[in-house]
Amino acid sequence: MDLKQAVVLVTGGNRGIGKALVAQAQARGVRKVYAAARDPRTVTAPGVEAVALDVTDPESVRRAAERTGDVTVLVNNAGIYVGASYVTGDLVDIRREFETNFYGPLNVTRAFVPQLLANGGGRIVNVHSALSWVALGGSYSATKAALWSASDALRLELAPRGIGVTGLHVGYVDTDMAASVDAPKISPDAVAVQVFDAIEQDRDEVLADDTSRGAKRSLTAEPGERYARVAA
Repeated sequence: MDLKQAVVLVTGGNRGIGKALVAQAQARGVRKVYAAARDPRTVTAPGVEAVALDVTDPESVRRAAERTGDVTVLVNNAGIYVGASYVTGDLVDIRREFETNFYGPLNVTRAFVPQLLANGGGRIVNVHSALSWVALGGSYSATKAALWSASDALRLELAPRGIGVTGLHVGYVDTDMAASVDAPKISPDAVAVQVFDAIEQDRDEVLADDTSRGAKRSLTAEPGERYARVAA
């Protein structure tokens, strides 16, 4: 992909990884950047176009798609962490996490695919997690595993129509979401660089750190062995 001609929209583009993705898009010299957030007033990056978008609200998603029209790279970054227990957690919280982390990207993708097709194709980036492959995040892991599976299915469906799908897997990132975690963290900027390298090179997967690479390697082991390694 020629990034100089790309028009990029990043959901959750006002903070964390999303803010770094917006900055990296600008650094690569893309033609236009939309930073989407529930409250567009929280988008403070100069030179970008703020868009009101609540990924859990189909009407909000529809309005955002109508407002733009020129997007060629869609980055489904917006997400939340609840991490509820399947046994004792509140089902309302689990559903809210799925509405944001799984149905949200699906809502946005369905709304923007016609736009990407009208502009000659493009690329969708879905932000997964190392926890897509290791079920340690309670309900959060399930939402990201579901999104990973959906990304594979979307890739197969959309590739013949000129739209690629890239999945980002990463462990702890130095953002507000992981502020309470005492573990090695990768910077949002380092993640964003890898994402835009993958977009430019038409790659389908980004394993941004050792945690995500280890999680993928572990998939060939038996479940008991996999989780014994994690515990160790």
